[in-house]
Amino acid sequence: MTMIADNLQAVHARVAAACVAASRPVNSVTLLAVSKTFSIQAIEEAIAAGQHCLGENYIQEAVEKIRVLGHATVQWHCIGPVQSNKTRLVAEHFDWVQSVDRLKIAQRLSDQRPAHLPPLQICIQVNTDGGANKAGIAPAELVALAHAVAQLPRLKLRGLMTIPEPASDFAAATAVHMRARQLLNRLNAEGMALDTLSMGMSADLEAAIHAGSTMVRVGTAIFGGRPRPV
Repeated sequence: MTMIADNLQAVHARVAAACVAASRPVNSVTLLAVSKTFSIQAIEEAIAAGQHCLGENYIQEAVEKIRVLGHATVQWHCIGPVQSNKTRLVAEHFDWVQSVDRLKIAQRLSDQRPAHLPPLQICIQVNTDGGANKAGIAPAELVALAHAVAQLPRLKLRGLMTIPEPASDFAAATAVHMRARQLLNRLNAEGMALDTLSMGMSADLEAAIHAGSTMVRVGTAIFGGRPRPV
């Protein structure tokens, strides 16, 4: 096995243990491997080891990887900020966009999603802890945005994504993640039938799963330390 295959096995074991500790089915959490800045070779090793959900932050870099790899079995998730001038690339190449926090961006993605592709799967990014430098819509504005996005053609609203500030301990991390769980519950109480809570990364995936995450986004624990910028 390669190092990446070993790391994937270890992360899957962490996810499974966290699910058991939270009295949840082991298959109730999807592992999204965050491959931003990592090489085509590294991603190919992950795919060979059975990893088929990949997350990318940088649009241009991701599109090149998608074009080179082109695996029909791979599901590509955009988890970084989407600017207006990049929506067409995203709409044409990705399967999921987890970082929608403005109606304008959602409308452009809907308009630019090619008709021959399935609907683009969407998560709304929410700023659950009020971090001043964090992307994401404020919780108070979420309901209106969710209802508006759900009405757009060529999109399928699936749930919420969060990137809270690092917490001091398990209890604090769980409390922050529970805010997103409560927001999702509120939307579902209004009949939205959302099924995805994308929250938790390498450092806090156990707390996120305890709070109800259905998708954890893990990069360094799978691929190692990120390459330094040249």
